[in-house]
Amino acid sequence: MQPLAGAGSDRPATLADVAAASGVATSTASRALSNPGRVNAITRERIEHAARELNYLPNSQARALTSGKTRAIAVLVSDVTNPFYFGIIRGTQQQLKAAGYTQILVDTEESDELEDGMLHKLRRSFDGAILAASRLTDRRLTTLAREIPLVAINRQTRSVPHIFIDTPSGIEQAVGHLVSLGHTQLCYASGPETSWSNEGRWRAMVRAADRYGVTATRLGPFSPRQYAGAAAADAVLHAGVTACIAFNDLLAIGMLARFRERGVDVPGDVSIVGCDDIFGADFCNPPLTTLTAPIEQAGRTAVSMLLARLDDESTLGMRQGATLPTHLTVRASTGPARS
Repeated sequence: MQPLAGAGSDRPATLADVAAASGVATSTASRALSNPGRVNAITRERIEHAARELNYLPNSQARALTSGKTRAIAVLVSDVTNPFYFGIIRGTQQQLKAAGYTQILVDTEESDELEDGMLHKLRRSFDGAILAASRLTDRRLTTLAREIPLVAINRQTRSVPHIFIDTPSGIEQAVGHLVSLGHTQLCYASGPETSWSNEGRWRAMVRAADRYGVTATRLGPFSPRQYAGAAAADAVLHAGVTACIAFNDLLAIGMLARFRERGVDVPGDVSIVGCDDIFGADFCNPPLTTLTAPIEQAGRTAVSMLLARLDDESTLGMRQGATLPTHLTVRASTGPARS
């Protein structure tokens, strides 16, 4: 087949060029490229061939190449199967869609190395990144923030734009709630050692325990997944405490299942508090007392902050961070301390 007229020209090919080369109306070429099902297969193939020969790009792609922008944002989460991230993903997706951006979702599998590697591997594919519960060190995150426009969710690192979900204050509320029920021997079922929020929650629990004059013991670390709840529950029973605050709801829900297996009454023998108020926290047996966080709002706010930075290369005077409050939602997994 002979090269089509216009191929190799310095002038970018237009939709009209594709239509002329295909021998169809411009409207037909447009339908074939944007809604292929509305054009018969033979005509569609002829139009697609012409578009390839002419190196035709739709307007949005052409603008992206000219400006060097992809109109895409990478959203990195530590575990895409964890319901905590569902709200963040929904919030970022809705806000990005409204702004005309595409979302690139990356599951970093609780690995700081994978998180770092994917940011560099995909760098040419996105304009900026949102890191939800990043497992990177403060030092590495600070360095990345100088290289890549980004916003971190659920941590506070100097010089890094962030959305902080204030679970430490919620942990202090939870300790006060347990103390009011007569609990004096408490423990914390900790999450991953690389989790910044895990350390913040433990420090908050220590502060609150000191203030109320009760004992706080740290157990773990445990994987922030439901299957790890069995080991966490066994550790709680071995510690001889009457109440436990778990790193997240998945871990707490797994603990409830293990306690049922072992004939341990919740909250009669031990009270359990989770964190995040994920979908299903109120359906488990018993319904879980937990910290409720504005998770979807965190995703929307992170997008707004990141896009503001992309729209204005000068970040002087721009907001570096936002704090979203949490509150304790009391359900049936907490009750008076056993005698």
